[in-house]
Amino acid sequence: MTKLKFAENLSYLGTESAFEVLARANQLALSGRDIINLGIGQPDFSTPPHIVEAAIKALRDGHHGYTPATGIPELRAAIGRDLNRRHNVEVNTEQIVVVPGGKPTLFFAMLMFGQKGSEIMYPNPGFPIYESMINFSRAKPVPIALQEENGFAFSAESVLEQISEDTSLIIVNSPANPTGGVTPRQELDKLAEGLMAYPHVTVLSDEIYSCMLYEGREHVSFLHYPQLRDRVIVLDGWSKTYAMTGWRIGYAVWPTSCIDFVTRLCINDHSCVNAAAQYAAIAALEHSQDDVQRMVSQFDARRRIIVDGLNRIKGIYCADAAGAFYVFPNIEGTGMTSRQFQNRLLEEMGVATVAGTSFGAWGEGFVRFSYANSADNIEKALQRISSLLD
Repeated sequence: MTKLKFAENLSYLGTESAFEVLARANQLALSGRDIINLGIGQPDFSTPPHIVEAAIKALRDGHHGYTPATGIPELRAAIGRDLNRRHNVEVNTEQIVVVPGGKPTLFFAMLMFGQKGSEIMYPNPGFPIYESMINFSRAKPVPIALQEENGFAFSAESVLEQISEDTSLIIVNSPANPTGGVTPRQELDKLAEGLMAYPHVTVLSDEIYSCMLYEGREHVSFLHYPQLRDRVIVLDGWSKTYAMTGWRIGYAVWPTSCIDFVTRLCINDHSCVNAAAQYAAIAALEHSQDDVQRMVSQFDARRRIIVDGLNRIKGIYCADAAGAFYVFPNIEGTGMTSRQFQNRLLEEMGVATVAGTSFGAWGEGFVRFSYANSADNIEKALQRISSLLD
């Protein structure tokens, strides 16, 4: 009998539970059940037509071959202009690396800064791939607790207190998945100032939801801190902002000292990003942003529906969400664990959500709802949740 011998590191990889919930929801739907999916984190809008047309034109124009490993010069220049427009910062395009989505940037950062004996700090509850990749690198994961009473924003003082001589990387995420929390400028300023005492620490700022903010909240990019630019990685992309999750394209701004290593990782990992997708990405950045504003406006309207609706249901308290398209209500009053609530809501009522514990130990007592679904479906889901708890 064949006995495959797998590498030990594979046992340290976690997964993303939202995809497991999606698979089960799809299975139930195929059996004839009426399923409302508030679990998966992707916009329910189609990619704007001008972006699709740009990709088609690129294919017709013969852009079928390899591109530079770090991205075509035209796209990197467009990213630089967009960062200047949105954040009023100048970025050397040689520091911009285009990759297939957001996760390669995370993985590359863990491979570069994670090893036995090092510590990597990450948000908890937070995007589950952070902790999974830290474990895979064999670094020690050190959670940054995000608490409901702080609007799920991190405390700079708490982060700085946890830094040790072994800390190699700190991951921050604002606006945040799964909570919708946005860390205010004063905390970011305090963190940036405090990090001057720790020159051995690199920061990875996940800003993939930076265009999705509500009620006058501001996004402060880590690119705003020139004193840290030589050790800050800023992750962003098109998946959420332009409804391009399936296109698999993202980018990061890296410190100059990292570029050679990142380029080698790109060459070894994926060679380059799909050429047509890169031309589509240029169109997304260079065209009018009206489609983005319309999507965010609809997300905002849905946000108000789901927050108000959840707070009317006995046993649930839902803090307001400041960004992204998630809410992270407290369900302790229902008497159920996060996993029990997730499973009963899906199996009995046909509403897909994701248990808070899928995002780390600090997520117990919470459940993530994605409001990337129609207002009508959200209203219907709220009625089903109320019926379950009644």
